[in-house]
Amino acid sequence: MIDVALSSVIRRWHHREGMSIREIVRRTGLSRNMVRKYLASGVVEPQYPKRNTSSKLDEYSQALTNWLNRESHRSRKQRRSVNQKGNPPGSG
Repeated sequence: MIDVALSSVIRRWHHREGMSIREIVRRTGLSRNMVRKYLASGVVEPQYPKRNTSSKLDEYSQALTNWLNRESHRSRKQRRSVNQKGNPPGSG
């Protein structure tokens, strides 16, 4: 696997400086097939799949969104602040 920094160097050497694939292989130690495959693909930056991680707040996300929307529509003086104690808005 080629990291992003090395891949950008390979593309720069080949396209801007006109360096041959053979010379790039000598300098990097990679195989010719790897360098050819990367140059032929035309991918500038590799794409990684998005991670599907769960959070402890996932089951409360709808309630939190509702509370934030409700608070955003109130006037400044009626909004809950950090200093106010008690139940969250709409829970009781």
